[in-house]
Amino acid sequence: MDQLLDEDRLKRFSGTVWGYKQGEMVSLLIQIGDRLGLYKAMQDAGPLTAAGLADKTGLKERWLLEWLRGQAAARLLDSNDGEHFELSAEGAAVLSDEQGSLAFAAGAFSGGTPPDTVDKIIAAFSTGIGLSYEELGPNAAHRTERMLGPWTRQEFVPNIIPALAGVEDKLKNGATAADVGCGGGVALIAMACAYPDSTFHGYDPSAHAITRCQQKVDELGLENVVLHIAGGESLPTTPTYDFLITFDCIHDMTHPAEVIASIRKAVKPEGTWLIKDIRSHPDFKENLRNPFLAMFYGFSVSACMSSALSAPDGAGLGTLGFNPAVAREMVNAAGFNRFTEHDFNDPSNLYYEVQP
Repeated sequence: MDQLLDEDRLKRFSGTVWGYKQGEMVSLLIQIGDRLGLYKAMQDAGPLTAAGLADKTGLKERWLLEWLRGQAAARLLDSNDGEHFELSAEGAAVLSDEQGSLAFAAGAFSGGTPPDTVDKIIAAFSTGIGLSYEELGPNAAHRTERMLGPWTRQEFVPNIIPALAGVEDKLKNGATAADVGCGGGVALIAMACAYPDSTFHGYDPSAHAITRCQQKVDELGLENVVLHIAGGESLPTTPTYDFLITFDCIHDMTHPAEVIASIRKAVKPEGTWLIKDIRSHPDFKENLRNPFLAMFYGFSVSACMSSALSAPDGAGLGTLGFNPAVAREMVNAAGFNRFTEHDFNDPSNLYYEVQP
């Protein structure tokens, strides 16, 4: 190296890099705590020792002690002595309360990217062809469901649907609706349970996702759900649906313009299409205000853009590619005339109410 190193800058840069490695290790510990139910066991339990947590869970004390100390070192558990550990109310909201907290995040840590998938992503940098969600396997569908599930379950039916012009009345009175890119069916099932007189069609090209969705439909005994292993291009070519949704998926699609055109044909003249997609801006400098921007680009390379480039002529929008300006331009080009942007205080997403 010909340049003289600035030792202070070197230390800071090195610290930044190793900080990301520490994050990888802490992510593993969070996944362990989530899968073993350790956070749930600690919720509202007050200070616990490793022995106390072992009594509650039936797990081995020595393993729990190492995990507990690691969580305390990461400032995720409170501990003054390395022997007694407590999960705060805020910690419970983020790490254990999946059904009742909008802040729940532990579901995002349901497994890293498998080594063989990493190899395929690396190969994509040479071939240009990414992996579809089907090729990413069942874990991708499961992780996406758990990341997006809390907000969808708690806000979509109670607060978002009533904010859309005329949609709730239609669903209460018996409508036909579709979830394009339904994944594991969180939103689809929430609607089907809330509006039993309506019929809901779920479309997703991933057999892994549809299989998971069908299992939940069967468990709940829902008779108003019809599932299709198919992309949005396979929607009916005549006006069929009173209401359609696409949640966090347009940017994943190889041919989003074709899907949007298909939705335009399938929606009834007085129907509504609700788009949910990532908060982003056309200008990278504006996006830099997002403290989690690097994570979003990681999601894009490993999943979203990869999926959007899984065909040779894929559009490749990626996680941050369907910003409001792009969304408005694309839906207008497909023949939609009404476009209303909504901010429902979802920290990661904006919503677009679109009508013919």
